[in-house]
Amino acid sequence: MLFSSHVFLFAFLPSVLLVYYLSPRQIRIPVLLLWSLAFYGWGEPIYLFLMIGTIAINYVFGAWINTRQSKGSGAKGVLAAGVVTNLLILGFFKYAGFFVTQLKALLPFMAGVKAPQIALPIGISFYVFQSMSYLIDVYRHDAPVQKNVLTFGTYVTLFPQLIAGPIVRYSDVASQMTNRKESMEKFASGVQRFIIGLGKKLLLANPMGNVWELLQEQNGTAAAWVGIIAYTLQIYFDFSGYSDMAIGLGRMFGFEFLENFNYPYISATVTEFWRRWHISLSTWFKEYVYIPLGGNRKGLPRQIVNLLVVWGLTGFWHGASWNFLLWGLYYAVLLILEKLFLLKWLQKLPKFVGHLYSLLAVMLGWVLFFFEDMGQLGVFFAKLFTPTATNVEAVNLILGFGPLLLVSCVAATPLLKNWGDRLQNTKFIRYGKLAACGVIFFLCVAALASNSYNPFIYFRF
Repeated sequence: MLFSSHVFLFAFLPSVLLVYYLSPRQIRIPVLLLWSLAFYGWGEPIYLFLMIGTIAINYVFGAWINTRQSKGSGAKGVLAAGVVTNLLILGFFKYAGFFVTQLKALLPFMAGVKAPQIALPIGISFYVFQSMSYLIDVYRHDAPVQKNVLTFGTYVTLFPQLIAGPIVRYSDVASQMTNRKESMEKFASGVQRFIIGLGKKLLLANPMGNVWELLQEQNGTAAAWVGIIAYTLQIYFDFSGYSDMAIGLGRMFGFEFLENFNYPYISATVTEFWRRWHISLSTWFKEYVYIPLGGNRKGLPRQIVNLLVVWGLTGFWHGASWNFLLWGLYYAVLLILEKLFLLKWLQKLPKFVGHLYSLLAVMLGWVLFFFEDMGQLGVFFAKLFTPTATNVEAVNLILGFGPLLLVSCVAATPLLKNWGDRLQNTKFIRYGKLAACGVIFFLCVAALASNSYNPFIYFRF
């Protein structure tokens, strides 16, 4: 079920809110659990068993870790077993077909082996990572073990962020699972945030995706560059829009999720970009992989190795394809170069140079990210860097979508937010925000009237 659908907006969400707030406080967690399972089961009922099994396995491992810690030994081994179990679940569904295909290419005797065609359960990368964060946080004493299996199940399945994040670490919400406070102010803030995210998805991301698809079919260097700019805007508004909706929905139920995006395209370095883009994933890998590997505490050579490992895994987390691994290693190389000397150089130059460098690096990264076929990837890079004339149809497309491209570029910066924050105590801004949200919602409903399918990009991961 999509947040940006009639079923969710006008049936599921009103129903769950009504039942939730009419329910006594002591049963609101089970209510959320049931509705979250219904939300997931709407699109993939068969994988409800996998999700419930994942909940049961990690609940048992969490209790086991706690028991071994109380006895003074064996907890580390249990944690390792729990993490390996989660990785095996993720690996089977996400990577089994890929690895069999690669082995067939390398080993002649496997030529007759058929690669398994395993459907990828929606959201598995997110809820498996959240389950591992629970085990690690309990082991580290960053959060108490959860003794109520329904509460733990709600943490794993909470529908606002179940499908595409943000990845909510258990230590960040452990107390909220039982001690959060709902309020009208928080609810209203959540509605506003949800509508902003819905607008990003339907009014900006989807049209930019349309521009990208149309320009891929055209010839010429200008068509290629404008196309990748459109995709750069699409993936930002698509994913940050989903995160806004998730954060807004969480507030409606009294939860506060950490921010997942902070205007990443205003970054002056790639290092800054990754402090602003998909913050929950970057934080997860930093806390649970980079720092345990030694981080930057064991000298520069070890730090470089750690960065290569972390970013290789980050790339591969996004999908079982070589382009994702290349995308991760591409960023590893850029981050290493910045740590070695590039940051010092950029600090001596005018700031706009850093912004241009960062945007160019990110856009080229999105080319790697998008094209899973290496042949198509090479062809598109050739279009970018081989000057050729742009055909008339492409020029008309660029001119026709030009105003929306400019609006999207402005919306990807904090310009409007900063202006609103400076005037936030005035009646004009307070009522203006309400009016703007009303207009955005009306336009979103109008956009949905086409009944076009508009899945979020990160549903693939």
